[in-house]
Amino acid sequence: MSSNAITATATTTAGKSGRTAPRVVLTLRILLALFFALASALPKLLALPAATTVFDAIGAGHWFMYLAALVELAGAVGLLVRRLAGAAATGLIVFLVFAFVAQLTALHGENAGTPFLFMVPLAVIAWNRRTETADLLRRAVARG
Repeated sequence: MSSNAITATATTTAGKSGRTAPRVVLTLRILLALFFALASALPKLLALPAATTVFDAIGAGHWFMYLAALVELAGAVGLLVRRLAGAAATGLIVFLVFAFVAQLTALHGENAGTPFLFMVPLAVIAWNRRTETADLLRRAVARG
């Protein structure tokens, strides 16, 4: 095989893998946005028994349940906006750390590992969009 053929093959392979990562991250962003909006925030906003029971056990009241739902909904929308996706993923990771602590303490460890399942793909998104997040932070500091 000639060196031109090897170079062309390597370029084609690199091109395909270079397009795969953004597609995977976009898919993660969409799937997580759907999860946080529909499976997590919506039951809280509708005050479904499964959600109210958890917040009653925590002792924070329903206002806190609605606040958590709004944070999740804002994070879901942010994941869908390319420029905000990294910041939204980072914010949702922080939110999930607090959820983990609440599950460990108030709920005595019940389902405490669940937040970590979502932190991993959120961390992938945050890492992938770190440049945009840094730009947002620089602009916010410059304005403030």
